[in-house]
Amino acid sequence: MERLVERLEKAVERLESVCQGPGMCGDGSSKGVAQYVQAFDALLAGPVAEYIKISKEVGGDVQKHAEMVHAGLMSERALLVVASQHQQPAENAFSALLKPISEQIQVVQNFREKNRGSKLFNHLSAVSESIPALGWVAMAPKPGPYVKEMTDAAMFYTNRILKEYKDVDKKQVDWVKAYLSIWTELQAYIKEYHTTGLTWSKTGPVATEGAKAAPSAPAGVAPPPPGPPPPPAPVSSSTDDSASRSALFAQINRGEGITSGLRHVSDDMKTHKNPALKNQGGPVRSGPKPFTAPKPACNANPSQTTSPKAPPLLELEGKKWRVENQENATNLVISDTELKQVAYVFKCTNSTLQIKGKINSITLDNCKKLGLVFDDVVGIVEIINSRDVKVQVMGKVPTISINKTDGCHVYLSQSSLDCEIVSAKSSEMNVLIPTEGGDFTEFPVPEQFKTVWNGQKLVTTVTEIAG
Repeated sequence: MERLVERLEKAVERLESVCQGPGMCGDGSSKGVAQYVQAFDALLAGPVAEYIKISKEVGGDVQKHAEMVHAGLMSERALLVVASQHQQPAENAFSALLKPISEQIQVVQNFREKNRGSKLFNHLSAVSESIPALGWVAMAPKPGPYVKEMTDAAMFYTNRILKEYKDVDKKQVDWVKAYLSIWTELQAYIKEYHTTGLTWSKTGPVATEGAKAAPSAPAGVAPPPPGPPPPPAPVSSSTDDSASRSALFAQINRGEGITSGLRHVSDDMKTHKNPALKNQGGPVRSGPKPFTAPKPACNANPSQTTSPKAPPLLELEGKKWRVENQENATNLVISDTELKQVAYVFKCTNSTLQIKGKINSITLDNCKKLGLVFDDVVGIVEIINSRDVKVQVMGKVPTISINKTDGCHVYLSQSSLDCEIVSAKSSEMNVLIPTEGGDFTEFPVPEQFKTVWNGQKLVTTVTEIAG
């Protein structure tokens, strides 16, 4: 571990020494390096280096976690280099290129889960909740908002850190500022260079899995030996095959004579006519044993089955209203709202929530049979991984997003009829429009589409389903 820390420190020092101005990162020269790779190097030499430095001063689990975060950022830089030199690959090849980043994200999150007893658990949680932001390279067409969403997830824990150490340990406050600045700067970086998604080169070869930038081995370490050679192909002789086929056809062409070599079975040798033969000694053949389902394997994580049920929650943490694990609660109300606040509703079942006033955004995640009534939202209402949800707008909302949800009824108000409803991977969606009499007219949201090639581009239209 000490050797790894030493290597990371040297790498940071090198980046700091060569990144003295814009466009001067990597090998100290901008020649042959794409501009957006140089800008990412500046991010590594600035906010990332500061975060690693302060994490080392804090020490312990925070320092170890920072090393893992740095490894993830370096994997992302390797992908940026590949993208700057190659054209966009097919989806399966791109998934292979993303694998090192996704694996490192999992390493960071697993470290938090394995150290739930840590005194710095809020630090680990802030990093663990926001590290999926590294996956912005796979997001299109809006990777920037995705990073912001992950940053907001971290702020619940960073606010706890600030509350605990604000007047006690300035170093902890500096750590929060340094860590959050990474994602703030990354959003600005994405906005400038990758607004609608990862930018690929328009020249050069198409990227493949082999295009991954392999990390250089430390000095004095021999490269790993090559893998074993593929097994030899089975040897077959065309002469033997033709001879076997000739013999087979010769046997078939014998006609009735083909049965002349068979042995005749008399009545005294048949078991159904001579039951005594069944009682004679000798092995008794039995059919195969009936299939039995394998016993379920032991749970690798016993805490998942023994952990108590999460308590219901309705509280304001910083600027986020958290409504979680509510069941059969029909009178949930959030009334003291502000424009900058957001609401996150998670795993609520058979409940009704009313949000009064004007709020920035609302997210429903993993909810079932939930009713939501709200006045005004200036941003977006997102419904994710839910089922049988009813949403009623009393005021205005510009956008409602429905993803991976089965069963969603949206009741619009007269002032929200210009709302945009975006859906993906969802079913049984209906929008209800108010009438002059105070009733609602129900309109289903299309789920099936038809795509044809018109000679120049793909044209997609809604498929009307009768019934």
